[in-house]
Formats: sequence, structure tokens, C-alpha cells
Amino acid sequence: MSTLPVLFRTLDCAGGGAIGVATLNAEATLNALSLNMIALLRIQLQAWEDDPAIALVVLEGAGEKAFCAGGDLQQLYRSMRAHHASAERDDVCANTYALDFFSQEYTLDYQIHTYRKPVLCWGHGIVMGGGIGLLAGASHRVVTEGSRLAMPEVAIGLYPDVGGSWFLNRMPGHVGLFLALTGAPLNASDARFARLADFHLHHGDKAALFEELQRQHWSAQAADNHRQLGVLLTQAQRVAPDDPPGPLRQHFDLIELLCVGADLERIIEHIALLDGGDRWLQKAAAAVRKGSPAAAWLAYTVQQRCKHLSLLEVFKLELGISLRCAARADFVEGIRALIIDKDMQPAWQAASVRELDAVWCEGYFASPWPAQLHPLSHLSPDLQPAALRGHERKAA
Repeated sequence: MSTLPVLFRTLDCAGGGAIGVATLNAEATLNALSLNMIALLRIQLQAWEDDPAIALVVLEGAGEKAFCAGGDLQQLYRSMRAHHASAERDDVCANTYALDFFSQEYTLDYQIHTYRKPVLCWGHGIVMGGGIGLLAGASHRVVTEGSRLAMPEVAIGLYPDVGGSWFLNRMPGHVGLFLALTGAPLNASDARFARLADFHLHHGDKAALFEELQRQHWSAQAADNHRQLGVLLTQAQRVAPDDPPGPLRQHFDLIELLCVGADLERIIEHIALLDGGDRWLQKAAAAVRKGSPAAAWLAYTVQQRCKHLSLLEVFKLELGISLRCAARADFVEGIRALIIDKDMQPAWQAASVRELDAVWCEGYFASPWPAQLHPLSHLSPDLQPAALRGHERKAA
């Protein structure tokens, strides 16, 4: 196997044209996204979009364990430690690695959301954090019996970024808020219920599906290919259209009761007190108790403020917030406790949401740039996300 962090290949099709396949190739780190991987993906995706011979693109992960388990937090941790120890600590943009990483990652995510051609994402295995960012924007999102999706950022002092402030708001009821506060995992059925996936296929059928894709006669029109791929994926599903409900859907009514209202402190208290024999709910309650209160406040507040923003406006807002997180204590402390030292004992800046200073909290939303100098100002606001176009994704 090649040591390149992303592998690219094209598959010729019987009726002419080709399929571009991008494979995240960092199996030892569960295909966690590095800055180099992001750069390679951006360049190749643009080349394939501009190439009339490419009918559609496939995103997949190497190995059987993960599509993508998130971002490469090791280098980000080192950059934050150095920034915190520097004389430029108060300048959130002085951490040039964090600025480059988040701005490039969000640009890639936006590129996928607004890609003209079909993007099939094979979300097998672990899909977390930055992996969700890749999956969420694809026009045709596949999960399997081995898929486990989650956005557990609050556990490390962050919040569900990578556009999460946009797509979590589009989930049924208060599901997006519950997932943001708890990082609760989703199986394939729940991923479709939460509108993070469109199709549930058996992982063992992947090779046969690729062969069928190569037998197709693809059109020169992207809209035709979107529809054709949707039909093929619907036909390939051997699971029942209504999968047996996963724990998220089973507990939907309870989640609505827990998360209703505008009092975050009470919502957290209600979730934290969950008990009983259901292990999924018990883990959700434990996650709320252990997570960063500042990150929980941020996860809640950013969803409230993004309800009526466009996808691009959300990414622009998230970039400033994420840099502020990188400049403050909880994010670096969360990575230290859960990933570096693994003592699982993070020392959060505040012990509860009640202790947070209102002025300090509002500082998350202070943009470091004038509008015209924003690092994402080059992205076109006129592009429409795949979820809102005429070929809107619907779980079959």
C-alpha cells in the first residue's frame, strides 16, 4: 500500500467517462485528517470537477475500521501549546497552524457541500468530527452496518464545527442539540433518521456496487448523474426502507422533553440525571457531566445564532470561534487529558455553565477580521449546498 496520505484513482465506465475515487490513507490514525490530506483533496476535487470526463466522485477510507475519525489533533495541540506560551497569546490569529488548518478544512467542507457533480461518500466504520464534515456535504451519503457516527467535540473543549452549526439545526426536533451536548454515537439507522446519511448498504456489497457504477452510461449533465446515482443506491439497498429504530429514534420523545426550552443549565441538568438500564442514555448523561461547560454553552449558543444563516455564513462564523477556542484553555486541556496524557481528568476553566462569565462567553463571537479580509471571503456565496438543490437528498 502506498504511503501517500490520500490515494487517487479513476475507474473507467463502459459507456464512457470515469469515476474519481479518493481514499483517505492514514489507517494507523483511523484516517484522521491532516493539513496535507486536506490540501491534496482540495486540489484533486477541483481537478475532477473541471474534468468533463469525470461523471462522479467517491470518498472512502482505507481499512475496515474508519472512514475518518476526525482531525489530526496532535499537531494542533502542539501549535496551541506554543501559542499559549508566546507573547502573542492574545492574538488568536498568531497561531498560524490553527488558522491554516481550520480555514483549509472548512474550505474543503464547503467545496464538497457545493460540488456540482455527484459525491458518493462511503461512511463505513468510525465517522467523527472532521469525518462528519466530509460526509455531511456529500450528495449521496452511504452508511453500513459497521458505521458509528458522532460529534464528541464537547468532550475535548471544542464544539461541533465543520458546518455542524448548520446541519445540526436541520435535524428533527432537538436532536441536533442533544447530539452536540452529549456526542452520542449513531448507528446507520439513526444516521439516516438524523439526516446525516441517505442510504444504508451492506459493506460487503461495496465491490459489487463499484462494478455496477462502472457498467453505467453516465450523462454529460451533472443533474442527470445525480438522479441516476440515487436510483442505483436505492436499488442496492437490501435493508428494509424503515430500518429498526436505533437508540436516538427510540428515545426521540424523551430527548424532546429534555431539550425543550431556553434554559441551557436546566437542559444539562436533565440530561445529566438520566439513569436506568439503557446504556446509550447512561453514556450520554456521563458525557454531559464530564464535558467542558464552556464548550456546552458554545455548542448551544452557536446553534441558536446560526438558525437563519447560510452555510457560508456559518463556516465564516465557525472559523473565528474555532480560533478563539484554540487560544483559550479548555480545548488544549481537553486534548491533553483525553488524547495526549489520557488521564481522563480535564481541568476545565469553569465547573458549570452557571460559573461562566457572560462577557468572556460573548468573546467567542468577536470576529478577528473585517468582513472583506475574512480568510473565507474568496468562497462564493451564490453556491447552493447539495442538501438544498433540486436533487435534494432523501433517504430511500
